[in-house]
Amino acid sequence: MSTQSFGLLKGKKGLIFGALDDRSIAWRVALACHREGAEFALSNAPIALRLGQLDALSKQTNAPIFACDVSKNEEVEQLMHQVKDAVGEIDFILHAIGMSPNIRKTKAYTDLNYDWFHQTLDISAISLHRILHYAAENVNIMRDGGSVVALSYIGAQRIFSKYSDMNDAKALLESIARNYGSRLGKRGIRVNTVSQAPTITSAGSGIKGFDGMFTFAEKLSPLGNPSADECADYCVTLFSDLTRKVTMQNLFHDGGFSSNGISEELIADLSTIYASESSS
Repeated sequence: MSTQSFGLLKGKKGLIFGALDDRSIAWRVALACHREGAEFALSNAPIALRLGQLDALSKQTNAPIFACDVSKNEEVEQLMHQVKDAVGEIDFILHAIGMSPNIRKTKAYTDLNYDWFHQTLDISAISLHRILHYAAENVNIMRDGGSVVALSYIGAQRIFSKYSDMNDAKALLESIARNYGSRLGKRGIRVNTVSQAPTITSAGSGIKGFDGMFTFAEKLSPLGNPSADECADYCVTLFSDLTRKVTMQNLFHDGGFSSNGISEELIADLSTIYASESSS
């Protein structure tokens, strides 16, 4: 991560959801926001906070931590009041929340546990709607001209079989961002999603076949897979005043993967593999 600060977020305040450990994108975003002069609060589920790792980030960035189950209305509402008391009105929100019990339990997409499926959608996508409702309307701690970024994945547009019901969750997440972006535009509040390439994090590594997905994207992307720190720097630009007219967009931060049709290196590798299989 760059140590040079450009002061892009000087005087801004925010709320960052989803930091788990120093490999998580939300953790790296928090460090980048701190570097750029922002003040913010951190939030994660109670079970995540019991791991204790977030305390180190809190000390490093001087950010208060608040537990919140984003699937519960009353907890999200309470969180907004706590954040307002701790840091005041905010200018930006990072939504880096996602989980699938079906993936954890290796349930096939054609044989989903529907109760778990509801949890996937509620925590990974509907939570954005709930957060925006309380942050920008009910409690209204969001300042005019603010910015909201939710982390997504290209599984919202293309099917990655091992990503299972998270493909559906990311599609819903992006739709909610567009819907809310259209309604908050009158206040100058931007709502965007960042479709990040496969990234080596605790959450990503928990997906079966992740290593293959990571390697495939790395081979196909002209610039290669961006790191968590590079994603953090990109999020900073979206929180800053430099992107005041960017909203309702799904922004691919994937080294060109989403636009590249072919990779000569990948073709060469596959040709070698299949030639070897044919001769055996």
